[in-house]
Amino acid sequence: MSEAPATVLVVDDTLTKRYVYSTWLRRSGHTVLEASSGGEALRELAEREIDLVVLDVRLPDMSGFEVCERIKADPATAALPVLQVSASAISVADRAHGLSRGADVYMTDPIEPEEFLATVDAALRYSRARLKAENKAGLLTLLTRTTLAMNTARSFEELTATAVNAAGEIFGQVAVVLEAPDGRVVGARPGGGSSTASFECDATALFDGIAGGATGLVRFSAQQWAAVSAGARLPGPVQAAIAHGGEGRVRVCVAVGTPGRGADELDVMHQLAEALALAAGTLHSYLEERAIALTLQHSFLPRRLPQVPGMDLAVRYEPADDQVEIGGDFYEVLWLEDRLLIAIGDVQGHSLYAATVMAELRHALRACVLDDQRPGVVLSRLNRVLSRYYPDQTATVCLVLVDPATRRIEIANAGHIPPLLVGDGAAAYAGTGGVLLGTPVDRAREETHVLPPGGAVLLVTDGLVEDRSVPIDDNLDALGRLARSMGEDLEAFGDRVLGHFGRREDDSALVIARFRD
Repeated sequence: MSEAPATVLVVDDTLTKRYVYSTWLRRSGHTVLEASSGGEALRELAEREIDLVVLDVRLPDMSGFEVCERIKADPATAALPVLQVSASAISVADRAHGLSRGADVYMTDPIEPEEFLATVDAALRYSRARLKAENKAGLLTLLTRTTLAMNTARSFEELTATAVNAAGEIFGQVAVVLEAPDGRVVGARPGGGSSTASFECDATALFDGIAGGATGLVRFSAQQWAAVSAGARLPGPVQAAIAHGGEGRVRVCVAVGTPGRGADELDVMHQLAEALALAAGTLHSYLEERAIALTLQHSFLPRRLPQVPGMDLAVRYEPADDQVEIGGDFYEVLWLEDRLLIAIGDVQGHSLYAATVMAELRHALRACVLDDQRPGVVLSRLNRVLSRYYPDQTATVCLVLVDPATRRIEIANAGHIPPLLVGDGAAAYAGTGGVLLGTPVDRAREETHVLPPGGAVLLVTDGLVEDRSVPIDDNLDALGRLARSMGEDLEAFGDRVLGHFGRREDDSALVIARFRD
């Protein structure tokens, strides 16, 4: 099946070849632009929205290799797929050179039209999937950033305005209604610039009438919406996300006009409504803040561990005593069909901000392993995510990729406490901590180990072993001694480790993965 029509730029100094490629593409429904030189191609890319480039290697002003390199070096076009073609540079070295300088595909003439068009479709399919993933990541970034801002708001008006600004970035025309526990109703829509404008709304008619007390995504006609909120008209049928918070004492509605709305956008709108309801129901006393902080902390962690053939797993996560603010410690355990990925890390700081960055790193981690599971590659991608969206933040992350069939483990570390490898009565830390995420390092060093039957890998966050009165090396040695006598029951071992180190001043996490004999 052919991909949806795209705009393709064909770059070749030979008129005949441009004509042939362009004809094939136009017959498949694509819009085609043409350029006869590298400079002309770069100008077209700067002025137009283009989905794919078919690029000849031999051009009169510069090589196609250089043009491709410039395309990939420009952030505005770096994700653009480039299909490089040549009738003369056809050796293995030529193809390798073209791919190393950024080409996504390298083809040599003569090319059959079926192969050419299938390759174009494949490149477009991959590019669109990548763009969709990046758009979803951007929406989740906005959602977590907005959740942070909503949880620091000090009035219902400020809270509603924060939700309006976030939803407005996605949808443009949007309306937010919040019914406070005291019955007060706050309605807001985007004003000019970053400001918001208030409007009156009949909350009872909205929540109990046309919504019928429902929660989640609810569809209204334009007339139904106008009847309860004349001051915030929305185009066409209206899709609303309704959520209740504070044991039903708070009700919120985020509404948009539905034409052209994608499933990802509506899903984020639903999550925004739920986050808004949660923030609105929060009481600003110490005990309630701490309870909500703990709830949010655990919500960022995996809810359950995967069932891994031939392995046993156990985890522990303990928030710091007397710590109201949320920390940035996290772990993730993902079963990837035939291998197990374990991640553990700590984002700098103790705050909702640190927890937000931590949540984004977990979301990004899940996306990064979809097409390449190598720990070093995944860490490199996480580093780019952190550097791009939170350039003022650093984080430590250690990744361990485990093959249960061979007991082979691959490790890549970015500034975290090295994993402890246990087997045959011995315990040793694997390698060094490496360089933190958030620093200009392109690729983390990887190392590989094979554990014996019954061997285990143990990962912890620094909150478990850092102590003001005890050198960290002493605590690391103590952890190694405990691991050498792990015992049969991993859950009991986890409790024994936490009991040994006692109450901690910082959040601490522990992940244990052991091969069965």
